[in-house]
Amino acid sequence: METQQPWKMRFSFKNATIVVCLFNVVLALFVLRSFLFHSSFRRFPSNNPISVRLQYMKESEEIRRAMRPAELIRRVREIQQEVYAEPETVQQKDPKQTAAVDLSKRLTDLRSVSDAATTKALEEWRKRKMERARQRELGKSRAAAAQA
Repeated sequence: METQQPWKMRFSFKNATIVVCLFNVVLALFVLRSFLFHSSFRRFPSNNPISVRLQYMKESEEIRRAMRPAELIRRVREIQQEVYAEPETVQQKDPKQTAAVDLSKRLTDLRSVSDAATTKALEEWRKRKMERARQRELGKSRAAAAQA
């Protein structure tokens, strides 16, 4: 009869599967730990070359803004606004435009002053027209009576 060898019982397929699964679990924990450990350093970089470059870029931007002549730029904008405002006043001094404005003022003044005179002239014109119409009627009736 055969005796069982102690090493054969230890290395069965079931035992080998358990060992491989334990090794995978330990390896997964190690990878997870290293990932979390490195991600915490990414949040708070100390000597990361990317963060150094970003800091350098921020400082250079601040220096560039500090060197910008803000007062000069403000004054140039004011001068440009004054230049754009002047042509409008020149257009108002245009002779045709001033003549049109004067004419419209005269017409409004005449309308307000001559309202009474206009109505009086209109009444006289109507009277003359009516008188002429009567004379024509009298002339036609005389001509008709002379022919009869």
